[in-house]
Amino acid sequence: MANHLYYGDNLDVLRESIKSESVDLVYLDPPFNSNANYNVLFRSPSGESSQAQIEAFEDTWHWNNQAERAFDEVMQGRNHDVAEMLRAMRLFLKDNDMMAYLTHMAVRLVELHRVLKPTGSIYLHCDPTASHYLKLIMDAVFGVDGYKGEMIWKRTNARGTPLNWPRLHDVILVFWKSTNSTFNVQKVRADVAKTPHTLITVDGVKYQTYELTGAGITKDGETGRPWRGFDPTALGRHWGNGHAQMDAWDSNGEIHWPRDKGFPRRRDLKPFDPEGREIVVGDVWVDIDRINQSANERLGYPTQKPVALLERILSASSNPGDVVLDPFCGCGTTVHAAEKLGRQWIGIDITHLSISLIEKRLKDAFPGIAFEVHGAPKDLDGARDLSNRDKYQFQWWAVSLVDAVPYGGKKKGADGGIDGHIFFKSGAKTTEKAIVSVKGGGVSVRDVRELTAVVDRERAKIGVYISLEPHTRPMVQEAASAGLYDGPTGKVPKIQLFTIEELFAGKKPQIPLIERGFKAAAREERDDQSELDL
Repeated sequence: MANHLYYGDNLDVLRESIKSESVDLVYLDPPFNSNANYNVLFRSPSGESSQAQIEAFEDTWHWNNQAERAFDEVMQGRNHDVAEMLRAMRLFLKDNDMMAYLTHMAVRLVELHRVLKPTGSIYLHCDPTASHYLKLIMDAVFGVDGYKGEMIWKRTNARGTPLNWPRLHDVILVFWKSTNSTFNVQKVRADVAKTPHTLITVDGVKYQTYELTGAGITKDGETGRPWRGFDPTALGRHWGNGHAQMDAWDSNGEIHWPRDKGFPRRRDLKPFDPEGREIVVGDVWVDIDRINQSANERLGYPTQKPVALLERILSASSNPGDVVLDPFCGCGTTVHAAEKLGRQWIGIDITHLSISLIEKRLKDAFPGIAFEVHGAPKDLDGARDLSNRDKYQFQWWAVSLVDAVPYGGKKKGADGGIDGHIFFKSGAKTTEKAIVSVKGGGVSVRDVRELTAVVDRERAKIGVYISLEPHTRPMVQEAASAGLYDGPTGKVPKIQLFTIEELFAGKKPQIPLIERGFKAAAREERDDQSELDL
């Protein structure tokens, strides 16, 4: 199976392109308008939001005809539990932004359940503002027995001076499709500064010991009955294993019997090594830091998650060669981690901008990587078709061809003649910008004059004009008459003209000392993938 990157609405892609029971692990981090923070993927160095990304998701956050249709789909669907849950939530929440978001998620979670293998798992990364509602929907989709945990990821130490308790964590809900779902215990090196209080000394050598009981009383089975005279129910607990297993451990010298007649414990047979001590990872993750501004891993996406976070999830709930799916792949951290760990992967996103940037990220990090891109124009006819179908997606896709950050929404005149920005360094501490303008229809010399005026108005240094149609001779002359930008690496044209065909052929803007909005990903060393069908 080849790796796949899809442009489009993930609901359509799931239904049309992803087979039932074909995916081993799903991770998703869907955008949500918590506190009017639109979870924007892309920002300029000055903090300006990408209108393209906001526009792509705005319908998700308002109750409208689209939300009503999604709600009706769930009501008419085969999963009665999901329909009943969503109907009850609507009675409580009414027709508001939260309800629109939950409806949007419910219809997609039903599809994600369908594509998961019986041994599959799903990790839903969400804002605590919506996590409790999403858990109820997940209970309905996967069954209450499918719930396996709520991971708490401490993503920041920043506290500021809020009017309420500072929010330092994200929630990651974990559900299994069946009791046979894949799970690999994860261990991390323990803090050697903290000597465990469970050590014992035998013949002058220290050993580590562990509880034999677990919290809670079981009503059925031998785990709730006394063993060797010790009754776990007296402590409000139960045995973690059957009597036969504990008998076998005792015969092998793996049971420690305290001198004070306290409850027995299981002990390691290897001497305690404080330097090599490992502990099992639990449901509170404080050892994976957010991506700092100065971190080498940071590429320029404000909501970028650390690769280490996804590596832990993938390592726990998938094996090499398994298929990992991210239906909201954004800046591509999930597929990056999957490629690094030798998993096969599928990424879906609703903006051409994301797909283009993920392509660049993967090619930078894994030279020679092979994957298929679906839905993005691959030739001039495809570009012209996209322009005819959706001029805004065409604009956002076109600016990605020159590694620009998109700008401007769908309101007429809102962009002021600007479709994108390219930010670049002209000195150690000086950030300059180039203005990008895209034209999908007919072209004229007037377009060049308008771009020159915008560049001057915005105090930019360079203007980049992209068009589907060839440039006329007067356009080329007008661009030349705008003069040159004298940068630290030499003089380059102030106004630069490109056709889509030229960009397909590899032609690029002349931007001095390029350090654009998104850094190149560091080259990665992959796990052995000789057995994968790439």
